[in-house]
Amino acid sequence: MRIDYVVCPANIEDKLISKHHVTAQEARQAILNNPRIRFAEQGYIEGEDVYAAFGRTFGGRYLSVFFVYKPTSHTAVIISARDMSKKEQKTYGRK
Repeated sequence: MRIDYVVCPANIEDKLISKHHVTAQEARQAILNNPRIRFAEQGYIEGEDVYAAFGRTFGGRYLSVFFVYKPTSHTAVIISARDMSKKEQKTYGRK
């Protein structure tokens, strides 16, 4: 999967900070810093599915970032991000 652009809508950015204490910048870093990506579910629009990226920020924080992938423009639209669970960290460490 090739990701050229990472977009975080303003309303999602506010939710990330207030609910999960994650900044949009950290979520972008986790997606662009060699993450482990897995399919999560089919999207509402054909071809635009939801994926989960498990990665680290440049500061070393482990995050799970959920995004919609738009294959025509190679864009990831962030829909949620949170700290990885211990189980996810253990799985990510086996990469």
